[in-house]
Amino acid sequence: MSIDEIKKELYNNVLSGDFELTKELAEKAISEGIDPLEAINSYLIPAIELVGEKFGKREYFLPDLMRSANAMKSALNIFENEIHKSGVERKSLGKIVIGTVKGDIHEIGKSIVAALLSAKGFDVTDLGIDVDSDAFINNIIEKNANILAMSALLPITMPYQGVVIEELKKRGLREKVRVMVGGAPVTQEHADKIGADGYADNAVDAVKLAEKLMAK
Repeated sequence: MSIDEIKKELYNNVLSGDFELTKELAEKAISEGIDPLEAINSYLIPAIELVGEKFGKREYFLPDLMRSANAMKSALNIFENEIHKSGVERKSLGKIVIGTVKGDIHEIGKSIVAALLSAKGFDVTDLGIDVDSDAFINNIIEKNANILAMSALLPITMPYQGVVIEELKKRGLREKVRVMVGGAPVTQEHADKIGADGYADNAVDAVKLAEKLMAK
């Protein structure tokens, strides 16, 4: 397989969501001397952005988005490890702490957002599910995060996003970090009510929102 074919197949297999083959192609790309930064910026990111567009147009559905995000992430890990070994740091667009709030164990949507943010160039710390305010805040301080992203997939856990924001205020951190919220039941009205800086209703828009918040 030629270098051009490897690049083309990297792109195509993120679109199709072939996890194993995308990982193999990333390893082959490294062995063939393909620049990992070029691979990320020219093939992985454009492919996952197209997946997001197709998802928004209902040409792709959630399982398609999940497969593509996992395929992209498998290749991204390999390329980022190679970049790290070379001593050249990939330029970060900002530091983000993300998690699903306390009482909520839904993982999928948050994980897709985290994967897309990471692919785009953000330094992402994913705290997982059922995350309380102390864990969010401790990691914001430790990572010197620019953005806090909170997911809630249940109406009964939505208010906890506001609890975390209030705790940020009490700790004198609210002005130091932008807060974005999302999740199936979350709305712009809810985001405004709890004092969040932004709301996104899908993974692609979440990335755009993060870029917008960092530009402020």
